[in-house]
Amino acid sequence: MIIVIIGAQWGDEGKGKVVDLLADRFDVIARYQGGHNAGHSVYVGERAFVLRLLPSGIIHPDKVCVLGNGMVIEPKAFFEEIDQIAEQGVEVSPERLKVSSRAHLIMPYHKALDHTSEERLGNEKIGTTLRGIGPAYEDKAGRRGIRVADALSPELLKLRVERNLEEANRIIALFGNQPLRSDEILEEMTPLIERLRPFVTETSHFFAEAKKANKKILLEGAQATLLDVDHGTYPYVTSSNPTAGGASVGAGIPPHHISGVLGIVRTYATRVGEGPFPTEMLDAEEGIAHLIRERGNEYGSVTKRPRRCGWFDAVSTRYAAELNGFDSIALTKLDVLDELDEIKVCVGYDINGGTTNTMPAASSDLRQIKPVYETLPGWKSDTVGTTDFAKLPENAQRYVNFLSERVGVEIGLISTGPERDQTIIINASTMDGWFS
Repeated sequence: MIIVIIGAQWGDEGKGKVVDLLADRFDVIARYQGGHNAGHSVYVGERAFVLRLLPSGIIHPDKVCVLGNGMVIEPKAFFEEIDQIAEQGVEVSPERLKVSSRAHLIMPYHKALDHTSEERLGNEKIGTTLRGIGPAYEDKAGRRGIRVADALSPELLKLRVERNLEEANRIIALFGNQPLRSDEILEEMTPLIERLRPFVTETSHFFAEAKKANKKILLEGAQATLLDVDHGTYPYVTSSNPTAGGASVGAGIPPHHISGVLGIVRTYATRVGEGPFPTEMLDAEEGIAHLIRERGNEYGSVTKRPRRCGWFDAVSTRYAAELNGFDSIALTKLDVLDELDEIKVCVGYDINGGTTNTMPAASSDLRQIKPVYETLPGWKSDTVGTTDFAKLPENAQRYVNFLSERVGVEIGLISTGPERDQTIIINASTMDGWFS
């Protein structure tokens, strides 16, 4: 069995907790795209783990984790994360963690180019995390990238760094920033790459062998559907494909080997950085946004930036469900809405007087969206830690069922708090089958 977990909104939906919950039922947990701009928070008792590059399954000592070929990896950040969780009692060895030889590396000049690009865009900046993710993917697409396998050769690494830095420095200097030196980059990167060497694996072959051995594989996406470079709110997107199609390419697994797709959805919406956000709470609703932000701890787990908050958008979530082929949905943070008198759900878009029930492609149309809402009554009671759907307040049950109906996919899991055991598994759902 191979299951893909996909964020259905703009990220931060709670994928880390769901992967952690499912990890016990799987043998291999893998990331297939993105870099260390993705923050997953996992809570185990009193311990909180913030994972940027490593799959959430790394917390489980008997699981093997993989960083797939679709990722971009900064070696320094990679080892900082390994050392950080080692201090929390989680040991990471090459036996437990495999890094694709075909993944691309983030180099110091990528971060410098990221800063330069955002400065150049000014008011039209994308709002990146400035970690070099985009420029690394640009080099990959431009066939200038440095793959892990290439970096293991000191001669080839030196040649590629010098060649790429010549072009990068022209751009960096053009905007008045200090050019970088290849000898300093090599001095920093060489020991890190040597430390990386034991982790390097031909991961597509590893997956093929795991499947032959009937191992269960869980593929974990970073960011989310509406940030997909092809299908998201372009150009305010990430530089890779977090969608289900990207899982096959980014892990090196044949599409027909994937058994199912799970979408992760919040009971409300958030977004970090720039870009259109049709249901964002503004002006008169800023007080509600503040309440949700504080109750839901809506601050970036990596950047600590406050997230923009909005009502649940059934239009964009249905779009994500259709695009990814969700078999089931995990609905997170139900408890965050406990104090609201009423809750809005966007069920359509008004664009210049015309109504649509799908996501427009043009960025100009995205900016013009006026959400069409239906309002449901709140439940005004505590749902934290509830583990039985029947024990939820009646209005909370109605809200969950309404979302499922509007999105067109079953809701198989409901999260009622950050802890592993604060979860409802819906009986006879697809999720129930995956958990059995």
